[in-house]
Amino acid sequence: MPARTAIPHAHHRPDGSGPARDRRPLGVLLAANVVSIAGNMLTVVAVPWFVLETTGSPARAGLVAFAATLPVVLAAILGGPLIDRLGYAVTSVVSDVVCAAAMAAVPLLHLTVGLRYWELLALVGVSGLFHAPGETAREVLMPRLAERADTTVARASSAYEGASRGARMLGAPLAGVLISVMGATNTLLVDAATFAVSAVLIGIGVRDRTPAEAARKRAAKGASKESASGAPGGYRAELREGFAYLVAARLLFAIVVMVMVTNALDQAWSAVLLPVDAREHLGGSVSVGLVAGTFGGGALIGSLTYGVVGHRVSQRGLYIGAFLIGGFPRTAVAAFVPGLTPLLVTCAVCGLAAGVLNPMIGTEMVRLVPERLRSRVFGAVTSGVLVAVPLGGLLGGFLVQYAGLRTAMATVSAVYLLTTLSPLVLPAFRHWNDEPGDVPAVSPGAARASV
Repeated sequence: MPARTAIPHAHHRPDGSGPARDRRPLGVLLAANVVSIAGNMLTVVAVPWFVLETTGSPARAGLVAFAATLPVVLAAILGGPLIDRLGYAVTSVVSDVVCAAAMAAVPLLHLTVGLRYWELLALVGVSGLFHAPGETAREVLMPRLAERADTTVARASSAYEGASRGARMLGAPLAGVLISVMGATNTLLVDAATFAVSAVLIGIGVRDRTPAEAARKRAAKGASKESASGAPGGYRAELREGFAYLVAARLLFAIVVMVMVTNALDQAWSAVLLPVDAREHLGGSVSVGLVAGTFGGGALIGSLTYGVVGHRVSQRGLYIGAFLIGGFPRTAVAAFVPGLTPLLVTCAVCGLAAGVLNPMIGTEMVRLVPERLRSRVFGAVTSGVLVAVPLGGLLGGFLVQYAGLRTAMATVSAVYLLTTLSPLVLPAFRHWNDEPGDVPAVSPGAARASV
């Protein structure tokens, strides 16, 4: 990591009122996040392809997806306090350095002394464990750097989200092209280089808070916990309270369970079904990138459209309709309609609908959860929607291995359709327009009893 003393202090305004505007750190953060997320998309596409090339086994590809995503769930549950203690910039740099080393080790071992399968599982697991905290740390850094840049958080957040979606949209097609030109092994070396570039950018260009500032913030945070709850704050107590509130908020809990299932099905699609279909029927790795990039482009347009007109329509109806259009048609068309073009058209439409869902759910979370509880409840939501993702890739791989690709796709489509129809019959979704006060209050004691 570069020496932090090389980072210049912010200049002050001529009137001495405070630090002058400095947009460079925010620009560096956006650039580093784009590079890191693009690298993550290379991982998402190249690792399954590498496994299929070297083993020919969809089941093993599914097991690698399981090993890569299970640590992400653990990091989502446990990583928050570590990020706060290390500092955001340090966390981002360490995350990218470890991911770079893990991804570089895969092709280097394969090309030299040989890569055993358990070593591959361990390396992708380490990458998954460290990538999520780094991405979270950059997201938390964003409003701090927006203030330093003398811009609104809304503008900075819009730029950050747009850049992140753009990186995901372009990273997948780039991965497909690189695999077709260089092979999956060399693409993983490029993947490692992107994480290294991100680490250098943050290490040189972003100044995090000092240890003294961090200590003062932790002390103030502990005091606010005591005053808010009447008892000393503690990470385990916060965790219990967040999950207890989530369970008590019936609508939010129903949304989390629904997204948990669909995320697992999406993982089966992206980690196993699509790569196998591309190898066998769609002409190779470029098709994986085209499908993922088309879906990502549609999602970007859908999310922007929701910001303009989404609030004008029934949220419950829009939620159900967006899920119906954005989910099961991809695997259904892939299973029963041959060719790449029909799948690309379907993914464009699905992406438009799917892009509506995240901002809608995020808006509902802010409406339902009191500000005092948001950090712990939002953490519970994040871990909840991710908890089944590792099983999605694992079960998808074994389903393809032992039942066949078309049967696997049809099964995923049917389960997806049933899941997205559930809001029509589940009572919790009838409370979409209830006032936030309708959600039961959860005391710290109740939180401990319910987990």
